Amino acid sequence: MTKLKIKTGDTVKVIAGDHRGSEGKVQKVFIEKNKAIVEGVNMVKKHTKPSAQSPQGGIVEKEAPINISNLSLLTSKGEATRIGYRVEGDKKVRFSKKSNEVI
Repeated sequence: MTKLKIKTGDTVKVIAGDHRGSEGKVQKVFIEKNKAIVEGVNMVKKHTKPSAQSPQGGIVEKEAPINISNLSLLTSKGEATRIGYRVEGDKKVRFSKKSNEVI
């Protein structure tokens, strides 16, 4: 199993694919599939049957997972950066490879 550098709650930018340039917050990460759901990115339409939760049924728009390799973390200044790990004292921290600041 690989270590993913994107975590839930991170603000990311899509760097490849149909939604290139879009930004959003990571809602959920699927480690085993190497994918993440980003708020407002990769919206798909799903046809639903009437049920107790939605008696009307119909077409619902929802976010679909996007591959982690197509995402880049945004720093506090709003620029896309790669992520690295280093040990500071007794803790292992993530840092921006562009600005060398701890995330």
